[in-house]
Amino acid sequence: MPDLSLEAAFRTEGYRLVAGVDEAGRGPLAGPVAAAAVILPPDLTGAEEWLNGIDDSKRLTPARRETAAAGIKRHALAWAVSQIAPGEIDRIGIGAAALKAMLDAVSALRPAPDALLLDWIHVTCCPLPYRTIVKGDAKSLSIAAASILAKVARDAEMRQADVCYPGYGFARHKGYATAQHIRSLSERGPTPLHRRSFRPLRQSHLPE
Repeated sequence: MPDLSLEAAFRTEGYRLVAGVDEAGRGPLAGPVAAAAVILPPDLTGAEEWLNGIDDSKRLTPARRETAAAGIKRHALAWAVSQIAPGEIDRIGIGAAALKAMLDAVSALRPAPDALLLDWIHVTCCPLPYRTIVKGDAKSLSIAAASILAKVARDAEMRQADVCYPGYGFARHKGYATAQHIRSLSERGPTPLHRRSFRPLRQSHLPE
């Protein structure tokens, strides 16, 4: 289970406000990449009830993610979510887009953080002291909280996409390359939400 030991280690170095940052949606064929940044209160005494709902978002059911997200938004010192659209993903690449979404979320935090804990990502530049943590959402409560907010925000976008573009199953597969999604692409062609730089979108035989 994630805990606050990584945050505490940063605070011993004099960084008071430590934000956890994570993204969701690097791999899908469609939809945005989303990221969130969360600063948890330094003193979490008595917060066990809502903290117990925070875990790596992949370990939680959709209902538990929604409940956890509500608790995070209610109790966090600061939180923010950012999304990068498919067109920009195609333009700059998914790695750069994921990092941009993460740093955009950080820049929206009020109060601003002093340091960052990032779920592992290749960082080309960062305006604050940071550490990248492999499987950070399973180790840091702040990163886990960010992973939940990012996942909940992106899933909501894909449910809305299902309304705008029926027949693709976006509400079910959230844009990932399931057999149903690939079949819909071959039958219907891509939508404006599809990432044209991703395979199989680069294949010329897909209908327009």
